[in-house]
Amino acid sequence: MTRVIVTGGAGFIGSALVRHLVLERGFEVLNIDKLTYAGNLASLKPVEGNPLYRFRQADICDAEAMRDAIASFRPDRIMHLAAESHVDRSITGAADFIQTNVMGTFTLLEAARAFWTSLPAPERDSFRFLHVSTDEVYGSLGDEGLFEESTPYDPSSPYSASKAASDHLAKAWQRTYGLPVVVSNCSNNYGPFHFPEKLIPLTILNALHGRPLPVYGTGENVRDWLYVEDHARALDTIVEKGRIGETYNVGGRNERRNIDVVHRICAVLDRLVPANRPRAELIEFVTDRPGHDARYAIDATRLETELCWRAQENFDSGIEKTIQWYLDNEWWWRPLSTRYDGERLGVLDQTKQDAA
Repeated sequence: MTRVIVTGGAGFIGSALVRHLVLERGFEVLNIDKLTYAGNLASLKPVEGNPLYRFRQADICDAEAMRDAIASFRPDRIMHLAAESHVDRSITGAADFIQTNVMGTFTLLEAARAFWTSLPAPERDSFRFLHVSTDEVYGSLGDEGLFEESTPYDPSSPYSASKAASDHLAKAWQRTYGLPVVVSNCSNNYGPFHFPEKLIPLTILNALHGRPLPVYGTGENVRDWLYVEDHARALDTIVEKGRIGETYNVGGRNERRNIDVVHRICAVLDRLVPANRPRAELIEFVTDRPGHDARYAIDATRLETELCWRAQENFDSGIEKTIQWYLDNEWWWRPLSTRYDGERLGVLDQTKQDAA
């Protein structure tokens, strides 16, 4: 039986991956998660009690814990998703992003390398380490073009800079030590179990409760949206079939302006749960995020042609499923208000800025 360690498996993408690996693939999975504010074991309720699933609360920066977890579980694959991931939080709290995303990745790579070198030849040859990253490492696109695997890195935020650094570490451990690493870079994810600090779940929940719908700048920033369950299938495909040392970009080919995403959510909610006025009237344009990249768009041709992966959801079908999930699963999102109540994040102290 295939044995997989997933780091960050209580997070949004990580929990989708764990559910896929256990329920769809029948793999034995060890979920390693520190359980920060965004880690939520309720997202793993569908695999709770499943004999194929195990959980270990640990920090990827803890070298001893990582060595012990890997040595005792003896995985065939490590799929590394644990990361601080919200750009707004990185603007005012960059230290956590450097510690987890850079030092944590280094620590995990070293623990994986120690385990991998101890394996007999057949197991060593089949072992894989998948480092999961973001398209934000490439910076900002103009009106034309797509991010390709060869696009130069040009990160704009502390978050994307920390992920770029971790990508380089993963590639270096493959080139220097031979560790069988594969890297993936994905576009913006959305779907069920998404912590409500991000645009889509925040908009859904605010709109449901008649609260303002904040849109940065004029809402012209463009993102390529990827349904999270499509991403989980892609990661499974990449770690199984991807070429060692290669990068695979994962995108849904669903570019949308932020303002259009918000309008679409409002329209679907107005149809499913009518209110006393159109929810689009709740939209409020707010001061833009510092260093806000204008456009991201992924060219997933390598993944689609070489590994035969295709996204199953387009944006319209995926957003319908996502909104309906939030309507049906208040038990999951209601308790999260104690961790995050919708306040604006990533706002710099203008007084300090002016003084500087």
